[in-house]
Amino acid sequence: MHLDTQQLPTLQDYLRRLGWLDNQEIISSVETPGKENLNYTIRVTTPFRSLIIKQSREYFEANPALAAPANRAVIEGRFYQEIQPIPMLASAMPLLMGVDRENNILVLEDLGNVRDYTFLYEPDQFLSEADTLTLTNYLSELHYHFTTQVPDPIFANPDMRLLNHEKIFSFPFLQANSVDLDTVQPGLAELALPYKRDMALKKVVRQLGQVYLADSFPAQSGQSYQAASTKTLLHGDFHPGSWLQTQQGHIKLIDPGFCFYGPAEFDLGVLIAHLMIAQQPSTTLDTVLTSYLKPAGFDETLRQRFTGVEIMRRLIGAAQLPLSLSIDQKRSLLDESRQMLQ
Repeated sequence: MHLDTQQLPTLQDYLRRLGWLDNQEIISSVETPGKENLNYTIRVTTPFRSLIIKQSREYFEANPALAAPANRAVIEGRFYQEIQPIPMLASAMPLLMGVDRENNILVLEDLGNVRDYTFLYEPDQFLSEADTLTLTNYLSELHYHFTTQVPDPIFANPDMRLLNHEKIFSFPFLQANSVDLDTVQPGLAELALPYKRDMALKKVVRQLGQVYLADSFPAQSGQSYQAASTKTLLHGDFHPGSWLQTQQGHIKLIDPGFCFYGPAEFDLGVLIAHLMIAQQPSTTLDTVLTSYLKPAGFDETLRQRFTGVEIMRRLIGAAQLPLSLSIDQKRSLLDESRQMLQ
């Protein structure tokens, strides 16, 4: 089954056969709820309700020339299934309606007209205390309930981790890559160059990347990957683009397609990094760091390093954010992130 908004009878028949629509339920409209990125995602509306339907294919929707693991929606669906018994986690995410493993399709509750939290990158936009606590409590609950020595093998998620590893720990630090940073912001290429030439920094980043890949890729090609300090189920992509603001004012978390069992420090490090990039007040960062319930063996130095590398890759890598930061503000963030990566 290849989802296609131009083939409504085929789509309607498919949804009925899988039991996601009643036999007499008719599709009124189909639309794309947002900008396509990783997956092909549509909103299907009937006279009675609406659903979000997501299909993952052998490529990224935003760039069909870029190959991607086709089963990523199935792994994402497994994450939704895994967290359902935990009320706080289940209530913080859309309800999973079903998964078609054969066709890499999942169906989710439609949260309606929402916006993601990338507005935080705009000047003078601040995360509320309630939202800050929801995000922190979500990670606390996730990391507490899913720490194990024998993780479900599906959450190894090696192909998605390799893709993310390249984007975070490798590509941004190449002196010659396909990104012209001066087209992002004049002067950014010159600002980035010392970090791309810093061999001590790149060694730390390389070691950090080995931590990220550990457990799924033990000891390959003569490399010895150190084990994660704590193995727990991670969201894997915990930034404002994966947070939605509902019409009721609640925050909802989505897109756990990069989930895996690994160090809790990674999720928290990414969260702190984006709060810093978004120029959130120090009180917000303090709330996160003091409210988060650290699992046994949590390594604050490792958390800081994950924060540092996430800041760097967002400022000098390919995964650029909609920022209005000046060059001086970016310089300050890069200096701070470099200190974290000592």
